[in-house]
Amino acid sequence: MTESTPILYSFRRCPYAMRARMAIVISGVRVSLREVVLRDKPGQMLAASPKGTVPVLVLDDGMVIDESIDVMHWALAQSDPEGWLLPDRPEQRVEIGRLIEDNDGPFKHHLDRFKYATRYEGADPEEHRTAIEPYLLALNERLSESPHLMGDSRTLADIAIFPFVRQFVSAANERNADWMQSPRFAALNRWLGGHVASPIFSSIMQKYPQWKSGDAGVPFLE
Repeated sequence: MTESTPILYSFRRCPYAMRARMAIVISGVRVSLREVVLRDKPGQMLAASPKGTVPVLVLDDGMVIDESIDVMHWALAQSDPEGWLLPDRPEQRVEIGRLIEDNDGPFKHHLDRFKYATRYEGADPEEHRTAIEPYLLALNERLSESPHLMGDSRTLADIAIFPFVRQFVSAANERNADWMQSPRFAALNRWLGGHVASPIFSSIMQKYPQWKSGDAGVPFLE
């Protein structure tokens, strides 16, 4: 590990950080991973990105990238061996962008108020679960026609979206174990299960100790 290795501040269970780590893994870019605890954020991370969310990538020239999709694009710009960005299919890149916007916008809005209802005044978890259902059914319909959201191979859309679907399914199962087992979601569950069981997901879900100031960081991918 050299001093010029980019630094990645991450939190293992955050879906935004998960998708960033997966893009970094597939790209083969070497970074120094600093696992943080969100209730005890290190000063170095806050100095780089005052908004205090993960992931935060600090490049060796001092540039800071603190949006997960931007981290993914940065990593895949270095190397995109599976063609997640679909560089030769501009019309599908637009579709990928729309799918991710729907995930990061309306779906995430309802997911937060379903999973963390007590944090939002007046939030009714059941109302937000109901609002999520059409989104999941639309994904299921796409996945009934192909193994992945954009066809036969995984792309940026799959990797960017499935950590959030995983989070919702986990929360839904805690409340009603039968709801997500409906045949209506068969294709979605097959897709989700495949991604959760994938070697790349297993590799980025290793547990690391909390990074403390003065530590070297974990040589992620090295």
